[in-house]
Amino acid sequence: MNKTQVRFNNEKLQYSAALIKALAHPLRLKILEFIDSQGIINVNKIYHTLKIEQSVTSQHLRLLRLAGVVNAKKDGKYVHYDINYPILQKAERAVNNFLALEKKV
Repeated sequence: MNKTQVRFNNEKLQYSAALIKALAHPLRLKILEFIDSQGIINVNKIYHTLKIEQSVTSQHLRLLRLAGVVNAKKDGKYVHYDINYPILQKAERAVNNFLALEKKV
């Protein structure tokens, strides 16, 4: 029997869980797709275009921001969002690598 030692960096594990949780929601994915199509966009345009309540949009953007998926920049009374593509690419590679391992087992 093969015995595997379990060693995780708790901080990295917590961040990974928050990142995957942030990405694993249909409405957050819809918001990300919209931001991707626009480049940089303010929160008002997001909730007006997608017909989502402002508070709901802000809550989803907060989770995406905390996970590092989007960047937020305040410009006067507006907050503009864009996507942190390196983080998304790392998450995509990690998920794809995990799924490739699952197929082998």
